[in-house]
Amino acid sequence: MANNAYIKLVPKSKKHDITLDDVEDLFKYYKEITNKTGKQLDWKYDDSAFPYRITKINDGNNDLFHLQSEHKQYKSIIVGIGNESIEDMDSKEIRQQQYIQVSLLKQSTHGDKGKANEFCKFLAKKVSGELHLFNGRTIYYY
Repeated sequence: MANNAYIKLVPKSKKHDITLDDVEDLFKYYKEITNKTGKQLDWKYDDSAFPYRITKINDGNNDLFHLQSEHKQYKSIIVGIGNESIEDMDSKEIRQQQYIQVSLLKQSTHGDKGKANEFCKFLAKKVSGELHLFNGRTIYYY
């Protein structure tokens, strides 16, 4: 089940530059708000909402996050940052734009895919990005 989803930082996005530390802060914020929801419900919802531990890895070219889980329904998700060139009809570069890439590995489960979709939607809302889902569909949050 190797698959990728992208959150593109387009001209209408709130942010045009993002770092892996920014993404990590957004994940920490996600954990914080799900923890508050769990307290209101008197349930340990934060463990269910984010069943991963974040590990930074360096593959030589890029820094990445490896979200790993000990839970039986979840295994791993990879999150990274990239750049792409946007060209006009004459193949002239107009601009560079960044994106957040969320990848499912071969060992990723269907639970991982559900969580990855949830995280992608959350991240795309926070940066007002253009979300290209695993199934090829696009959601615009700007």
